[in-house]
Amino acid sequence: MKVVILFDGVCNLCNGVVQFLIKRDSNDVFRFAALQSQLGERITNNIKQSNLDSIIVITNDKVYTRSEAALQIIKQMDGAWRFLYLLRIIPKPLRDHLYDMIARNRSKLFGQRETCMMPTPELKRKFLS
Repeated sequence: MKVVILFDGVCNLCNGVVQFLIKRDSNDVFRFAALQSQLGERITNNIKQSNLDSIIVITNDKVYTRSEAALQIIKQMDGAWRFLYLLRIIPKPLRDHLYDMIARNRSKLFGQRETCMMPTPELKRKFLS
């Protein structure tokens, strides 16, 4: 089973998270696509507009956004990182509020790129096109 992660390709925080996940994906479950890519745009045509300022995770034919998406990623990680899945006990409205605060301010806090990241040839297989 692969977990597809759609992320903001020009967001430095999002790109940092992608790099973090790639380094820790020992089971090779994660696949990535920028929201701005043709594939990302095709997939998001079927998703509510209000959820497009979020990381989007698709696994087992289900779409997750905001804090639920982050929890789905954590659930698939190896080792001690999986313990963070316990954060699901926090009520979803509170988790999503915190997620939204970070999402709204991510450009101010972490900056943005002019263009989407280009994966190295070794990492290209992890990126969908």
